[in-house]
Amino acid sequence: MSATGETPWLAVREGDAPLLLTMPHTGTTIPAGIEVTLNSGWLARKDTDWWIDRLYGFALQIGVTVVRTDISRTVIDANRDPSGASLYPGAATTELCPTTTFDGEPLYRAGSTPPAAEIEARRREYFEPYHRAVQAQLARLRSRHRAVVLYDCHSIRSRVPRLFDGMLPHFNLGTFNGKSCAPALTARVEELCDGGADAGFSRVTNGRFKGGYTTRHYGRPSEGVHALQMELACRGYLREPAADLGPENWPCPYDEVLASPLRAILGRVLEACIAFASVT
Repeated sequence: MSATGETPWLAVREGDAPLLLTMPHTGTTIPAGIEVTLNSGWLARKDTDWWIDRLYGFALQIGVTVVRTDISRTVIDANRDPSGASLYPGAATTELCPTTTFDGEPLYRAGSTPPAAEIEARRREYFEPYHRAVQAQLARLRSRHRAVVLYDCHSIRSRVPRLFDGMLPHFNLGTFNGKSCAPALTARVEELCDGGADAGFSRVTNGRFKGGYTTRHYGRPSEGVHALQMELACRGYLREPAADLGPENWPCPYDEVLASPLRAILGRVLEACIAFASVT
């Protein structure tokens, strides 16, 4: 995957298949001027979508385009509405420039929370170039295909009481309540995820996670762009610690053997997305 122009934190890999993978939360880079204002570098990276780029590494071999930012979501969250409006009104969430972890722990030292001008500067420097790259790749693929699928890649710990009750299903498919992609594509992805039930995998559609800014903003089925978000519970591919999290046990290493069954299903899901776009 190659960096684009003079933005070394932004990586784009161009493929020919009618499928674009976006990865807004896999980054861990925090500029030094921002990191010194934080309570903890570990806390600032705690909610990273750990190893998602490795989990989907096979996509590069099947002609899929990938856009990925290496900037940490603590700097700016590329999957939040840039206006600052909440995607889940009334529910606990984090902001465009998060001030807490998912667990509610404060990220910034007292008096160091970024003011409006700083948030705007980060939006221009990091959010906009990422989304320009997404838009450019969608335009390139749409010029070659009648339909394109945008698949937004995510993961989260299986238990985050502040955000949701109990244990999260393994596959959390978000389609903005059916608005961002065709029902036929949703049904096919659901079928493939449900095929893992015998292996202990579970699935929900438009549950706690219905799709973030990326899914909602780019999904235009009537215009040939079908967008969906896949939020994975980390236990499907990582050995999540049973104890409280700390720098000594989180993030845990990527486990290729453990991840293999989940990867196999994800491979079929991506192939189904390509097949759908190819005949739509």
